[in-house]
Amino acid sequence: MKYKDEKVVILCGGLGTRMKEETEYRPKALVEIGGRPILWHLMRIYYQYGYRKFVLCLGYKGWMIKDYFLNYQCRQHDFTLRLRSGASMAWDHADEAEDWEITFVDTGAETQTGGRLFRIRHHIKEDFFLANYVDGLSDINLDELVAYHKEKKKIATLSGFHARSRYGVVRVDGEGIVNYWQEKPLMNDLTPGGFFVFNRSVFESLDPDCILEMGPLDKLAKAGELALYPHNGFWYCMDTFKEALMLNEMWNSGNARWKTWE
Repeated sequence: MKYKDEKVVILCGGLGTRMKEETEYRPKALVEIGGRPILWHLMRIYYQYGYRKFVLCLGYKGWMIKDYFLNYQCRQHDFTLRLRSGASMAWDHADEAEDWEITFVDTGAETQTGGRLFRIRHHIKEDFFLANYVDGLSDINLDELVAYHKEKKKIATLSGFHARSRYGVVRVDGEGIVNYWQEKPLMNDLTPGGFFVFNRSVFESLDPDCILEMGPLDKLAKAGELALYPHNGFWYCMDTFKEALMLNEMWNSGNARWKTWE
């Protein structure tokens, strides 16, 4: 695999208030899908395209995310621990770990999304970087996304997805008799679902307290500096506990469409 130099910034510091069943005890990034945190699944999507350098914007219970990766090998594999010789460990599967370089940045427990990006600006030296929320999984082609961003030559590109409605749709004929029913259909309109590409100059539009979606992106759109990459494939956002259960069901049934790696 040929690695890329650009970094991937992941916003994983929010409270996750709409899935308290899980996030009361751990950050949303560590909610498990098939025995692995959703954060791992997201990083694995980027890794298959050669992105190995990650910047994690930490906040709520961020120490648990640090702990997960500091103990990554012993969580995943068998190992030998020799207490008398200074707690040295002999790993049986050391070469199987992903070749990731992870920068952990405490961006504040209650910081808004734009403020979190602003606080990691000194870690970005490249001309552009990728960024994402931690709760959305997709089979998006990242090479095509980046090529699209370069083609449009705008400061920012966001990805649009066809989200599935949370409710069913029903229609009736002129007599009030149901003639159409569809449970939770895909919506025709595109939903902004993350998977961003930003030029480094985006930091000029940010400040420590801004909300990315309500200020900076709106201003970039009005200035004609925001492109939209439409993706017609799979995208699923884990916003509630029920959606976490659904992602686990997809994984366990072999229908995890975001898993496009070997």
